[in-house]
Amino acid sequence: MDTDLTAAYDRCRELHRRHGRTYYLATRLLPAWKRRHVHALYGFTRYADEIVDRTEELPPAERAARLDEWSARFLAGLHGGPVDDPLLPAVLHTIAVFDLDRGDFASFLRSMAMDLTVTSYRTYDDLLDYMEGSAAVIGTMMLPILGSAEPAAAREPARQLGLAFQLTNFIRDVAEDLDRGRTYLPDEDLAKFDVTREDLLAARARGRGTPKIRDLIEYEVSRAQAHYEAAAPGIVLLDPGSQACMRTAYALYGGILDEVAGQGYDVFTRRALVPGRQRLAVATRALLTPAGTPVTVPGPGPRTVASG
Repeated sequence: MDTDLTAAYDRCRELHRRHGRTYYLATRLLPAWKRRHVHALYGFTRYADEIVDRTEELPPAERAARLDEWSARFLAGLHGGPVDDPLLPAVLHTIAVFDLDRGDFASFLRSMAMDLTVTSYRTYDDLLDYMEGSAAVIGTMMLPILGSAEPAAAREPARQLGLAFQLTNFIRDVAEDLDRGRTYLPDEDLAKFDVTREDLLAARARGRGTPKIRDLIEYEVSRAQAHYEAAAPGIVLLDPGSQACMRTAYALYGGILDEVAGQGYDVFTRRALVPGRQRLAVATRALLTPAGTPVTVPGPGPRTVASG
């Protein structure tokens, strides 16, 4: 591997280590040769997200121009052009090694562009359209790297796991997203529980949710739990060497739902986090769990889902 490519993989790994603590811990359980490719995909998604969310002081048009320019460099690289970028060489190498679907990357960039102009979603179907690119395709990008003897059967669970992880983030980060001027909880869900955006902003300022908001969050947790349930059969379809990694990620992201439930579904009192000691215990348990063992669906009333 040449020096520039090694440096690009190192850059992706550092982004992953710094910003994706939960998934980075899980990735350490993968065979060493797979890790750098997971870091590359994380680096790609994180860097695009940084352009969208970490340049808030800039006008939307300039942020869009930066995303367009970076996307153009990536697309040029896909077509064999030279790439002057600190991390894209690793991404392009990973795409080539695993022959990843280029359409997944286009779909992802489309959703990132939506974040520059779309601040709310009317229905859950509208949100799912956004999450198709921002989350479901992450699952299908990852699947060839993780490996499976039954890739066709594992594809939909992989998509569902991406949706589960993203919805978990949306639930945990309601307050943070409000600070960015966005709400990812669908308008129809807010109306169902007689909650307005102004109610959410008031709860953010107060540091405490109302009973109606807590009911809304409980409803969203149950919706996320359904995605975890749909994803569960896919864990045991992965290559045995990849199962501990994804079992850990599944349990840790799902553990955020348990933390939300444990604080009475009030996501404004504090940011729900899985304690460090518990994170290490989950990873250790995953390493000791025989491949093929069914996973337990997170959230209130956990249940085990077998494959098939």
